[in-house]
Amino acid sequence: MMDKIANLPPVSEMMRDCGLEPKKQFGQNFLFDLNLTGRIARSVPDITHTPVIEVGPGPAGLTRAILMAGAPRLIAIEKDKTTAPILSQIIDASDGRLSVIYDDALRVDFSALGVTEYAICANLPYNVGTELLIGWLQKIAHGESIKSLTLMFQREVALRITAHPGDEHYGRLAVLTSLISDSKILFDVPNTAFVPRPRVQSAVVQIIPNADKISKITDLSKIEQITAKLFGMRRKMIRGIMPNVDWERFGLTGTERAENLSPEMFATLAENLL
Repeated sequence: MMDKIANLPPVSEMMRDCGLEPKKQFGQNFLFDLNLTGRIARSVPDITHTPVIEVGPGPAGLTRAILMAGAPRLIAIEKDKTTAPILSQIIDASDGRLSVIYDDALRVDFSALGVTEYAICANLPYNVGTELLIGWLQKIAHGESIKSLTLMFQREVALRITAHPGDEHYGRLAVLTSLISDSKILFDVPNTAFVPRPRVQSAVVQIIPNADKISKITDLSKIEQITAKLFGMRRKMIRGIMPNVDWERFGLTGTERAENLSPEMFATLAENLL
């Protein structure tokens, strides 16, 4: 079964034969390095027993690696239909394990894909990566069975996801992620690994939902609202942003800035002020 995938032509050759080129409007930067795609796929926890959803497979470098790593089922969501000649060859070689949905991942209802529990693994398009992540965090908070997210972002975004209070990168993404999961940067990926070569470096982040944390959150949307409000003017004291709040009620003086507040404090503020 794996031999069919392994014996396919190189990704670059399949792209050339199909006349496929990266498209700037889709934020496409393709990853050809088999060592890297294999490392990403093998990082997915329990991949041999877990259905996987991939967003933006492009010419299917990571897609092939996920299948080679033993995923029992892979659903790829691709907005660019010009990738179909390549992806159809991967489908034929996958022995029924791969299916492709040609649609915008921001509009796809993941709960209707026929998998009750799944992992997400993707080299996310730079232009929609953050928006996709926030949507997935909302799904996790609402009880959707996402077992893990193994995602490639620009390194700066990866730092924003995994930051702690007081860090220069600490902000909305870190708060939302921390309140319902455990996250870490697995490894960095140099820009030389991509075609075309982006100006920025990348990193692979892994996010594992934490049931104990999720049980304490009543409304992640409210927390997102208050983080947007306070981090939107992050250099101002919180009493200057919300002057009518009795900050002492929450054990604060009001002279703190958003970067000084813990994720748990943002949850408390959201529950009591919104």
